[in-house]
Amino acid sequence: MTSTARIDTHQHLIPPAYRKLLDDRGLTAGGWPTPAWDPQAAINTMDDQSIATGILSLSAPGVHLADDAEGRNLARQVNEYHAELVKSRPDRFGQFACVPLPDIDGSVGEAVYALDELHADGVVLLSNAGGKYLGDKDFEPLWAELNARSAVVFIHPTEPPIQMLKGLPSPLLDFPFDTTRTALHMVANGVMSRHTRIKVILSHAGGFLPYAAYRFTGASQFNPGTTGESIMADMKRFYFDTALSSTPAALPSLLAFADPTHITFGSDFPFAPASPQFTAMLDAYPLDEKQRHAINRGNAEKLFPRLMSR
Repeated sequence: MTSTARIDTHQHLIPPAYRKLLDDRGLTAGGWPTPAWDPQAAINTMDDQSIATGILSLSAPGVHLADDAEGRNLARQVNEYHAELVKSRPDRFGQFACVPLPDIDGSVGEAVYALDELHADGVVLLSNAGGKYLGDKDFEPLWAELNARSAVVFIHPTEPPIQMLKGLPSPLLDFPFDTTRTALHMVANGVMSRHTRIKVILSHAGGFLPYAAYRFTGASQFNPGTTGESIMADMKRFYFDTALSSTPAALPSLLAFADPTHITFGSDFPFAPASPQFTAMLDAYPLDEKQRHAINRGNAEKLFPRLMSR
């Protein structure tokens, strides 16, 4: 794998024990079947798509499946399994550590442990935790701890607290909406303006945040202390990955809105069997070579300096 190969900021792992737990309880990511996964299959897929390193994260439904105690234990098990995987192949894998939200104390403790002791590359947060979105004031201790560490935070969608439509599982329809919802909630409630040291990556090109960004500046009418200009500035602080979004319909909006240094490559392996087609669309899209390198690798290198090309 060459030093110009991609860095994938949206790739998942499914530890065997976690997979068994989901299967035993009949749990899925919003009605989407849990796919097969193992480290070698991940490497094989990365080789096929010219991906040097995948920064792995746990997808929905996360680790808070029952009570706080189980959530803390499961987060620790997943994060330590993940850390050992990265230790064995630091060139191919990275770690967004999971936390057991909505358990605030447990999440703060696990984030500190993962970042300080396991040396995780960042933290993954689901877009909502039991219907509570990431701009909620109760989550402030976690944001403060992440900000103190200049953490990279990857926000992945999960099932929103609404009825799923028949034949339309949440990952297909609702996930982009939930990413958009939590991102604007964070901005309107000052998370992005208070915590300027964090770098937050939104999944799937930010849902439809880039497309509707100018509409969303109207949030200033209902949120004292904000202005249309401040809402826009804080939305532009987000980073965005290209997972399932590198299409001729989606990329023009993303490229028109996002800071060009804030777009990273994403595959969504193994949950997206169509990821090779989306990667091919990205490769076929008319970009200059500087922009193409930035999306494929350069922007992620700045987020994760350990992966800088030597």
